[in-house]
Parts: sequence; C-alpha cells; structure tokens
Amino acid sequence: MNALQLIVDLNKGVTRQGPGGEAETRMSIALSGLSSARNLKIADIGCGTGTSTLVLAQQLDAHITAVDLVPEFLAKLEAEANRIGAGHRVTLIAASMDALPFGAAELDAIWSEGAIYNMGFEAGVAAWRKHLKPDGILAVSELTWLTHTRPSELQAYWEREYSEVDTASAKLGVLEKHGFSPVGYIALPEQCWLDNFYRPIERRFAGFLEEHGHSEAARALVEDYRREIALYERYKAHFSYGYYIARKAGD
Repeated sequence: MNALQLIVDLNKGVTRQGPGGEAETRMSIALSGLSSARNLKIADIGCGTGTSTLVLAQQLDAHITAVDLVPEFLAKLEAEANRIGAGHRVTLIAASMDALPFGAAELDAIWSEGAIYNMGFEAGVAAWRKHLKPDGILAVSELTWLTHTRPSELQAYWEREYSEVDTASAKLGVLEKHGFSPVGYIALPEQCWLDNFYRPIERRFAGFLEEHGHSEAARALVEDYRREIALYERYKAHFSYGYYIARKAGD
C-alpha cells in the first residue's frame, strides 16, 4: 500500500483531516458578508469528509460543489449530507485542486480549509481567482506563524514540511498581490488543533496499526503524527492556521 493510501486509511475514520472548527467556519461566513445573499454557487476545495461543506450548506442559501481527490472522503461526505437533509445542496467532484472543473467567473465563493498547502498558498490564490465572480469571496485556512521569531526546532520542522509557512502579514500581502482585498483574519484557537483534530487522530492509531499489521510504513506514519502533535503541544504559542477571508478586487 502506498503512502497516500495509508494517510487516507488513517484519516477516513475521523471527522476532520486538519485543524478547524464549525464555530470558525461560521465566523468566516459572517465575515464574508454572504449570509444575506441568495442562490450562491460555492466550491469547497480539498473538502475531505466535508465538515466545512456541511456548515456552508446549512448556513447559506447556496449550492456547494465539494471537491476532493479522495473518493473515500467524498463518500463519507455524501452519506452525512443525506443524513442531515442537505444532500440536494451538495455536488461531489473527485478532482485535483490544480485542475478545477469550473469556468471563468462562475463562483460566488471558494472555501478551502486546511488544504491549499497541497498546491501552495500563492499558487492556489493565483489560480483560483479566475473562477470567482467580481467581488467573489475566497476563504482559506493556511499554516501561519503567530510570532516574529520561533524556536529553531520548530522553524526547521515546518520549513522542511511546508516551505511557504509565513506570518499573517506576509499571507495578506500575497492575497493583495494577486488581486484580493483582505476582509478578515482569524487565528485558529487551540481546540481546533487538539480537540477537533489531533485527539481524534490519536484515538485512531491503535486500530489503524492493527488494520495494517503494524507494518513499518504504518508505524512510520503514526510516528510522524506523534512528532507533529508533540511539536504543537510544545510550541503552540508560535504557530496556528490562519483563516483568511478576502474579496476579489480589481475587475
């Protein structure tokens, strides 16, 4: 089994595939100004099992196109959307975020929680802009430094894992560079990491290892997660996900 399928197997048993929270999604919706709009067309890119998709479907008068590369995640989202009576508001598409099936100026908003790093923040911001209508909303969460300086161990780890990690001011500058006007910024609080993501993943470790016969690859993946969790617990004052809400400008 390849590394990607191992990650999918570990994550398909939890609600979230990255840090976040329903309250933070609702806050981003409030900041976006979309609550009073009607018949919105929204894409949720890298939706995973769809926690943010379902909040959007319940909070807005909108149809949500949920895009993810992993069919297992989309199947779980479909089942939950149908269970809560939101299936008619959600369309599922298995596709890569760097080859989106949308036309120019087709969307009122693009959401992407904890996923744009797969493409790179700047590349994603630049590429996705064309799909938004004039004044369309982009709402993404992205790994962000919370302090000007960081412990060297933490700096080295995240620069190795994701070279685009930077401060909020730098991320806002990228948005402005690519034709967006920042509307709001939220730093995700501790519970979005520990309660909503890391603790559920930790509870999956034993079953996951058993399912995969305690293979070397499975054990290595679990150790990678344990290392990341330990770094967060030790250095959480220095980094989080920043939730960025911006409006397409200049058209």
